[in-house]
Amino acid sequence: MFMFNKEADFENALIALLSTKSWEKEVLRYPTEEKLIANWQEHLNKTNQHIDKLDVPLLRTEMNQILEQVQALKTPYALNGFINGKTVAIKRENEKSRHFGKEVSLDIFDREEISAGKSRYQIAQQPQFTPRSDLYPKQRGDLMLLINGMPMFHIELKRSGVPISQATNQIERYHKAGAFSGIFSLVQVFVAMTPEECRYFANTGGPLNPAFYFRWADFNNVYMNDWDKVATHFLSIPMAHQFIGDYTIADAKDEQLKVLRSYQYYAVNKIADTVAKTDWTSGNQRGGYIWHTTGSGKTMSSFKSAQLISRRKDADKVIFLLDRIELGKQSLEEYQNFADSKDDVQATENTAILLAKLKSKQDRDRLIVTSIQKMSNIKVEEGVNEADIEQISGKRLVFIVDEAHRTTFGDMLLTIKHTFPNAIFFGFTGTPIEEENAKKNSTTATVFGNELHRYSIADGIRDENVLGFHPFHIRTFKDSDLRRSVALQEAKATDESEVFADDLKKKIYNQFMNDVPMAGEYTSDGKYQKGIEDYIPNVQYQTPEHVNAVIDDMLENWQRLSQGKKYHAIFATSSIPEAVNYYRLIKAKIAEKIRIAEEAKNSEEAKDPEEAKNPWPKLTALFDPNILNDGQGNDKEIWIAEILEDYNAQFGTSFGYATYSRFKTDLSDRLSHINAYKRIKPDEQLDLLIVVDQMLTGFDSKWLNTLYLDKILDYANLIQAFSRTNRVCDKTDKPFGLIRYYRKPHTMQRNIERAVKLYSGDRPMGLFVDNLDKVIDKMNVCFADIADIFKWAGLEDFSKNPDDTTSCAKFVKLFNQLNEHLQAARLLGFSWEKSSYDVVQEDDSVITATLNFDQETYDKLLARYKDLFKESSGNGGGSDDVPFDLRSHINEIETDKIDQNYMNARFEKWLKTIGGIEEAAALEELHHSFATLSKEDQKFAELFLHDVQSGDIKLDPNLALSDYITTYKQKDANDKVLKVIKGLGLDGDLLRALLARKYTSENLDLGRLNELKATVDREKAKVYFNEERIFYLNIRIDEFLRELITR
Repeated sequence: MFMFNKEADFENALIALLSTKSWEKEVLRYPTEEKLIANWQEHLNKTNQHIDKLDVPLLRTEMNQILEQVQALKTPYALNGFINGKTVAIKRENEKSRHFGKEVSLDIFDREEISAGKSRYQIAQQPQFTPRSDLYPKQRGDLMLLINGMPMFHIELKRSGVPISQATNQIERYHKAGAFSGIFSLVQVFVAMTPEECRYFANTGGPLNPAFYFRWADFNNVYMNDWDKVATHFLSIPMAHQFIGDYTIADAKDEQLKVLRSYQYYAVNKIADTVAKTDWTSGNQRGGYIWHTTGSGKTMSSFKSAQLISRRKDADKVIFLLDRIELGKQSLEEYQNFADSKDDVQATENTAILLAKLKSKQDRDRLIVTSIQKMSNIKVEEGVNEADIEQISGKRLVFIVDEAHRTTFGDMLLTIKHTFPNAIFFGFTGTPIEEENAKKNSTTATVFGNELHRYSIADGIRDENVLGFHPFHIRTFKDSDLRRSVALQEAKATDESEVFADDLKKKIYNQFMNDVPMAGEYTSDGKYQKGIEDYIPNVQYQTPEHVNAVIDDMLENWQRLSQGKKYHAIFATSSIPEAVNYYRLIKAKIAEKIRIAEEAKNSEEAKDPEEAKNPWPKLTALFDPNILNDGQGNDKEIWIAEILEDYNAQFGTSFGYATYSRFKTDLSDRLSHINAYKRIKPDEQLDLLIVVDQMLTGFDSKWLNTLYLDKILDYANLIQAFSRTNRVCDKTDKPFGLIRYYRKPHTMQRNIERAVKLYSGDRPMGLFVDNLDKVIDKMNVCFADIADIFKWAGLEDFSKNPDDTTSCAKFVKLFNQLNEHLQAARLLGFSWEKSSYDVVQEDDSVITATLNFDQETYDKLLARYKDLFKESSGNGGGSDDVPFDLRSHINEIETDKIDQNYMNARFEKWLKTIGGIEEAAALEELHHSFATLSKEDQKFAELFLHDVQSGDIKLDPNLALSDYITTYKQKDANDKVLKVIKGLGLDGDLLRALLARKYTSENLDLGRLNELKATVDREKAKVYFNEERIFYLNIRIDEFLRELITR
């Protein structure tokens, strides 16, 4: 790979390559926004030159009508609809036009018109953003790719050896500063690129989220890293045109623009191409299946497949088949949210409506969502007219089956296949049925045909498109106690004295005590050998000992695992009666805890006002009201009435038995933060949902981070349930999904291992996160390497950063890793108050892990990291030769008050020792504590100490050292401001108002700055800057005030 030591060389090489991939060779160099608008106007004039459209060219005022529409739509989500709406309407203002005063429709973009006469592909080099109140003047992007005059792709480049984060950070800074407004708001896709790496992501209305920065890969999910390959595959024509037209989605659920990831692109095209090549008379119904791991966006992929088939008119009907009626609503809403218009996706309230839509010839009835139950009722035996079935069978029908692992078996799918012999079927699943877990010898492949594309759970975790898991078993019984109980039970003895009095009983007892494993296993000849846990009756797990241990574990760890109630949890139980029992007991335990807290609050014991807040979860329970589970049918209505009454009281709703499905929708929306709960308030939040089987498959919420299990799961059901927790949300506090399981832990451990082997392609790297002991080990390794860097620089106390940039770059990289490990450790139970942890392993052994550094040391390192961030002034940090990989979210971490308390205590100790023999030691200890301060704050701390030692300051017993540092900082800043006000004779109030807003160079208000510059006394300024020439004086004033206000 060729090395680019200069960014400009890389930029020119990319332009040269793109010009061979159908982008125009004539590049727009350094265009202003006005020049780009004129370029768009010129293109519209050329492509709409028609008697019914533009009989005479556009006026600039008519162009403003289009720009006003762009400005009104504002967000990339809304503008995606504008771009893909094909046309834009304007009212003619040109009096020479025969349409003067009338509306005409102009063609702007057609997803089908690729490389045709109406489509134009241009490159804008170094486009200049328009100076706005919050944008630094003359800032330029690197490249923009224009389709039909509209900027669609914005590309930021960095030279070889520079971390990709510097390119994404640059885009983030422009985005935050409002650069992408006006004509630039049309940008749909951002691309950050170095010669060795690339990220692409959608433009958004709100802040950009690094969790959704994607890497392009090939069909086999191998990353394309080299810039020329990425440009050839991803940015060439027709791909770039298709990406805007077909592979972006304006999702109405959260009103965000989304882009397809590479594996989704390959799956969508594989299905669409298969349909395009189908011989509809062959009777080959098996189109194939897509194996994309749960949580990776299968619903979006299946919708895009259907949309593409429909747009290309390669089929008459595309029917989404869903396995469960209650899942249908969530999937229907998702499909409608993805569609250009909700009418594009038709629901089917009953079989009659489904039949009508299947017969319909209207375009709007081309995409249909229905359940497998309704579809299987379209047959003569159900009273459907034979002529209707024949008419429908004559159409080209494509069935797309979501969650295909659940619909593979049973007669309903066979019935549909029998009724429509020429239809073609495709399946989407994250957990295909293989030979290992096949039922009736039927696998996903035997039902749907060949695997068309695979994206396993291992791929998803590697790409950070889904999260890994931390499965953790909680022992509610000791293995030795369970083994003894089973041994006595099978020996038919009440105790050991009875066992050893009988040789046969003794033999059986010893066999179970010594030879039988805890979990069952298959022998080499394929026979199943039962384990101890297979002999344990279910009633063992209904005892108060077990149930209370489960509840105690959940509530004791609730705050930590939910991250202060930010995230929600599902608790899956083994039966409806058990779910109801848990529901009542958890409620009672929470009520008791609240009562105790209230009593403490009303007494003198209450010290912390935070205790007034209720830290306990709001909960409800959900189960299928139609299933008679454990013969409890008669009690079910009573249980549901109780649950609904509680729910209504908690949330001010009014659900009843007749509206149970609406209750499920409401709780689902609360857990997903969608629809009415898009901006959910704390009192509207549902924290814990207790289920039996519901919501463990197909339900999608990034706000779920924990699954509690008191039931046994295996293979597809296990991976599906675990995957409720694996949606990407916020990397800083949801680094993985949490699984806590209580029942038959050895059996569950075996089931987890074999499910992982089946569904990760036998390469489970990164699937499960480490236990706390291993995470602490990794933290210690990072810290040891960091300590070595500072030691070799002679800075063992971490009081400042090393002088050389190479050492600083290594420190930044290691501190980034340390923070990732620290966040994981916190979720696993780590806190700074405790340094050693006894961690129970899967084999029940215990490993003690000890952290080799404390919070004060961590905060010293954090202060050094922040120093580097501040010194980088937003340019990415480091030198040209050694760039830093600084992360903005780490810079925003608050230093704990504990450090201030520690420093203040050392200060008080030193004051008491002044003049005594311990003064020198106390002073050294105090100096060490300064390392937790920023470099600037250290300077003021030292200045203050000097004043104390020289007797220049009278100490106030009510002030701590941190208060004095703040006072000195404020005085210093004020002195500097006064000096400037006096030296330049400017408006002091206006300057102070600008300083109070804490502007950066990127969001500085230029209007206010110009007001301030106008108040400067030019004669005083000449003396202040020693500059008589007015032109250069004005430049000095501008530069000086900018630096003063933004530093």
